[in-house]
Amino acid sequence: MIKVSIHQNKDGKINGFRCKGHAGYAESGQDIVCSAVSILVINTINSIEQFTSDTFEYKEDEKSGLIEFKVVSNLSDRTEVLLSSLLLGLQGIEEGFGRDYIKIDKRIQ
Repeated sequence: MIKVSIHQNKDGKINGFRCKGHAGYAESGQDIVCSAVSILVINTINSIEQFTSDTFEYKEDEKSGLIEFKVVSNLSDRTEVLLSSLLLGLQGIEEGFGRDYIKIDKRIQ
């Protein structure tokens, strides 16, 4: 199962996330849930890096399926939209494939 923690600041704006695990929907290389989550997460990080001047911390471990991301500068409107879009996409996967494969948790930090 992929566990996603969405981190929000005290104003309720998303400022980071932690994603860990593998979906187990299908065999490695055939797992469309894991692929979809990976594409959304990596594209979001790349888009923030390319289209904003926000600074962030990023950590990953491919073996465990860990990706941690946190904005460490002031949160720009563009980054806020990109992170909200990530959450929307992840919720769509959760609704479409079920919580046996992905579980999303929101936290204020």
